[in-house]
Amino acid sequence: MTEDLTSAAAALREHAVRTALLELLAERGTLTSTEAAAALGHSSGLCSFHLRQLARHGLIEEAPPVDGRARPWRLPQPAEPAEPAGSDDFDALARGLEDESYQRWLAHRAEAPAEWQQDEAFSAVLHLTPAELTAVAEAVRRLLAPYRTRDTDPAARPADARPVAAVTRLFPLLPDGR
Repeated sequence: MTEDLTSAAAALREHAVRTALLELLAERGTLTSTEAAAALGHSSGLCSFHLRQLARHGLIEEAPPVDGRARPWRLPQPAEPAEPAGSDDFDALARGLEDESYQRWLAHRAEAPAEWQQDEAFSAVLHLTPAELTAVAEAVRRLLAPYRTRDTDPAARPADARPVAAVTRLFPLLPDGR
């Protein structure tokens, strides 16, 4: 069981690093492993490994080099440049990773230590205006912000802290038939 928990924790860490790399690529456009390491607080070797793994699965690609040595990466570019690289593909990938992680959690929850066997998953239907929707999203981001630095600064983490997925999806519900 300890081995399963160790491999599950390693999978969560890998997921967190890869998700952070994808988010950074979406934000910056191109990225080298050295730039990723500086931004995320990991080693260049670790970032390079995960960038290559993302490329192996077709989630990113090599970008044209700026100089002879640097190996930049980017999100896959569309075949036709007339259509801008949208965030829809990235959003779908992120949602898929979140769903996969949650399903893995549900399948292996009983193997976790007793104090970690609960989760705080919930959902609600709210009636909001577009401005209120934006305000709720901003409030959630502000609420989570103090904990985000712990991802890149392990010294800021309490000893018993573990990676926890925080997933918030705020979207208007469409009428039936759409």
